[in-house]
Amino acid sequence: MNIHEYQAKELFKKFDIPIPQGRVAFSVDEAKEIAEELASMPVVVKAQIHAGGRGKGGGVKLAQSIPEVESVASEILGMTLVTHQTGPEGKLVRKVLVEEGLEIDKELYLGVVPDRATASIIFMASEAGGMDIEEVADSTPEKIIRQRVKPGDGLQGFQGRSLAFGLNLEPDLIKQFIPVVAKLYNLFMQYDCSLVEINPLIITKDKRLIALDAKINVDDNALYRHKEIQDFRDLDEEDPMEVEASKFNLNYIKLDGNIGNMVNGAGLAMATMDIIKLAGAEPANFLDVGGGASAEMVENGFRIILSDRNVKGVLINIFGGILRCDILAQGVVEAANKVGIGVPVVIRMEGTNVEEGRRILDESGLDLKVATDVWDAASKVAEIAKSA
Repeated sequence: MNIHEYQAKELFKKFDIPIPQGRVAFSVDEAKEIAEELASMPVVVKAQIHAGGRGKGGGVKLAQSIPEVESVASEILGMTLVTHQTGPEGKLVRKVLVEEGLEIDKELYLGVVPDRATASIIFMASEAGGMDIEEVADSTPEKIIRQRVKPGDGLQGFQGRSLAFGLNLEPDLIKQFIPVVAKLYNLFMQYDCSLVEINPLIITKDKRLIALDAKINVDDNALYRHKEIQDFRDLDEEDPMEVEASKFNLNYIKLDGNIGNMVNGAGLAMATMDIIKLAGAEPANFLDVGGGASAEMVENGFRIILSDRNVKGVLINIFGGILRCDILAQGVVEAANKVGIGVPVVIRMEGTNVEEGRRILDESGLDLKVATDVWDAASKVAEIAKSA
């Protein structure tokens, strides 16, 4: 789960990681009030959306006076901010973070991610911090230094020192940096994070280390352990269809293609998307209804797929195990009768009660294309793609 910068900074503050003074505003008047409380200029007004590249898109601006804060906040609040991470449709800005302006001497990068290949936690740091860290990773990866931490051992003192030396920090800054690394690691582990990132971690003119930005992702599978993180969820930042799917415990991710698909099992779902691409089409979604799906879950999944206007056809690919083929067929028939089908639907089923499932589909009176195997399903999807 993604959270906003201001929410990530609340967690930083809880772990005593230094951040700029400031807080979130939901209106222009509130932004002015916060600027007056800070009592120093300039201040920074930052759009709060779940996407990077906000500065380049015009979502981060300096203000030198209270009237300028009002003007800048008026520009940013309500704007549709387009960045390289939002896509061309952009995201509507509903809130801004108002913070003290700081004199920056140097920008660093510091991040933490899990590495499944080595079952370790990796710290990454670079002297080339700032907005273009992705370009640094692509063009000059040698500028990024790494330290692997074994969760069973925990973070060791020498690892923090190694990162500090790699960043060529002065002795006084090393004393500030090593505790930040330790606190970042504790935060990462305590909240089951999949990413914690400070970009940039700045050195101010008066030689202080401050987390100027903050990004945190938390593993969805661990959210049940963290009620306070669940409260950070911002439904306005999520795709409405993904929000709807989550109400029924469906694993749904909207994509940009034209062939919807419903599958039971994440691995089979990935293979099904490959089949769709092999047929010359593009998947419109990832939808894993899970092994224990009910007819009601299948019905809701089918309804959500068909609510996407880009969908020109649907491929249902089910291996009946815990989810029996007759249960799937009942769900599809119920959904079709309630929602109506305006696009071709290809169904490939194998496994438990497959003959009963096929009988239910045959007797439903619905115009469904039943595939005998994966390649037959692919050829039928190809026909849909050509007509679309």
